[in-house]
Amino acid sequence: MQQYFYGKDESEGNRMNQTENRKKRLNEKTDRSVVEQESENNPLGREDTGKLLWQFAVPSIIAMLVSSLYNIVDQFFIGQSVGELGNAATNISFPLSISCVAIALLFGIGGASAFNICMGEGEKEKAVYYLGNASVLLFGCGILLCIVTELFLEPLLHFFGSPDNVLEYAKIYTRITALGFPFLILTAGGGHLNRADGRPRIAMLCNLIGAVINTILDAIFVFVFQWGMVGAAAATIIGQYISGALTLWYLAHCKTVKIQPRHLKLKCDKVSRIAALGAAPCSNQLAMMVVQIVMNKSLKYYGARSVYGEAIPIACAGIITKVNQVFLSFIIGISQGMQPIVSFNYGAKKYGRVKKAYGQAVVCGFFLSLFAFVMFQFAPRQIISIFGNGSEEYYQFAVSYFRIFLFFTFLNFIQPITSNLFTSIGKPTRGMFLSLTRQILFLLPLLAIFPLFLGIDGLMYAGPVADFFAGLTAVVMVTKELRRKEYAAAA
Repeated sequence: MQQYFYGKDESEGNRMNQTENRKKRLNEKTDRSVVEQESENNPLGREDTGKLLWQFAVPSIIAMLVSSLYNIVDQFFIGQSVGELGNAATNISFPLSISCVAIALLFGIGGASAFNICMGEGEKEKAVYYLGNASVLLFGCGILLCIVTELFLEPLLHFFGSPDNVLEYAKIYTRITALGFPFLILTAGGGHLNRADGRPRIAMLCNLIGAVINTILDAIFVFVFQWGMVGAAAATIIGQYISGALTLWYLAHCKTVKIQPRHLKLKCDKVSRIAALGAAPCSNQLAMMVVQIVMNKSLKYYGARSVYGEAIPIACAGIITKVNQVFLSFIIGISQGMQPIVSFNYGAKKYGRVKKAYGQAVVCGFFLSLFAFVMFQFAPRQIISIFGNGSEEYYQFAVSYFRIFLFFTFLNFIQPITSNLFTSIGKPTRGMFLSLTRQILFLLPLLAIFPLFLGIDGLMYAGPVADFFAGLTAVVMVTKELRRKEYAAAA
C-alpha cells in the first residue's frame, strides 16, 4: 500500500509538472504572439523599406544640411566682410563644433537605437527611459562643454593651431558661440530621439527654423550693423536657442510614449547602454576633431615653409572641410534614416528587412557620392569663390586641395552607412572600430609621414589614400556580417 501511494503521488507530481510546462510554453507563445503582433502593427515592421527610408532619410538629410548651414552661412558672411583671416578663425574654432556633434551623436543616436530596439522587442516601458536619460545627458554635457570652453578659451585656441594674426578673431567668435553649445547639442541629439519616435519631420523643422533665423540675422548683423565676427556669432546662438527650445517642447510631447519625471533620473544601466550604442558615431567625430587639430597645426607649419604662408592653407582647408560636410550631410542623413528601420526590424528578428534597408541606403549613397566627386573635380574654383576673394595663391591651394584631398569622394558613402548599420543592430564595438579606420588608423599616420617627403602637398595626398583603405575595410566587414546564417536564411 505504501508503495502504491508513493507511485500515485509521483504520477500526480509528473502530471502537475507537465501542466506547468504546458502553461509556461503557452505563456511564452502568447508573449511572442504579442510582440509579433506589435511588430506587424508598427509601420517600421511592415511597410516597404524603400518607402520608409525615403520618409525617414529626407527629413534627416534636410536636418543635417540645415546643421551644416550654421557653419556655411557664417563662413560666407565672415568671408565677405572680414576676409581670409576671418575664415581661418572659424576653422580654428571648428574642433569645438565637432565636439558638440560628437556629444549629440553619442547620446542622440545611442538613445534612439536603444529606444527602437526595445520597441521592436515589445518592451515599451523600458524604452521610454532611454529617451528621458538621453535628453538629460545631451543638455547637461552641453553646459559642461560651454563652461570648459569659456574658462580655457585662449589655451584651447593655441592648441587648435591658431596663428598669432588669427587668434583675436577666433577668440571673439568662439567666446560667443560657446554660449549656444547646450542648445546646439540638444537640437542635434534630440533630432535623433524625435526621429526614433516616428517624427522625422519634427527633427527637420527644429533645425530649419533655427537656420533660417541665423541666416536672416547674419545678414542684418554683419552687413547692416557692420558687427563682423560678433554679429555672425550672435546670429548663430540666437538660432540655436530657438531650435533647442522647440526640440525640448517636442521631446516633452512624444508620439509613441510619454516621458515622465521619473524617466529623467539617470540610471547606470541605461546610460551605459546609450553610450555603448552611440560610441561608434561619437568616436568618428572625436577622431575628426583630432585630425582637424593635427591638420591645422600641420597646415600652419608646412604652410609657413611654402609660398602660401600660414593663414591661406588654414582658411582654404576650413572652407573645403565645411563644403565637404554638406555632401556628408546627405550620406549621414541616409544612414540616420536607415537607423530606426534597421534597429526595429533587428529587434523583431526580421533580418531580411534589415539587409534590404541597408542595400537601399548604400545605392542612394553611391549616386550622391558620385555627384559630389564630379562637382569637386570640375568646379572647385567656382565653389571656393562663393566664400570671398583671395590672392592667386589662395585659389591655387584651394583648387589643389579640392581635387587631391577629396579625390575618393565617390567611396566615402560606404564607411558611415556601414558603421551606423553595426550600431543600429546593437554591435557598437564593430561600429566604433569601423568609424575610426579612416581618421585614426589611416589618415592620422599619413598626415605625419607624407609631408616629410612631399611638404604641404603630402597633407593633400594623405586624404585619398586613407579614404580608399577605409572603404575597403567597410566592404570586408559588412560582407562578413551579411553572410551570417540568419541573414542568409531570411533572404
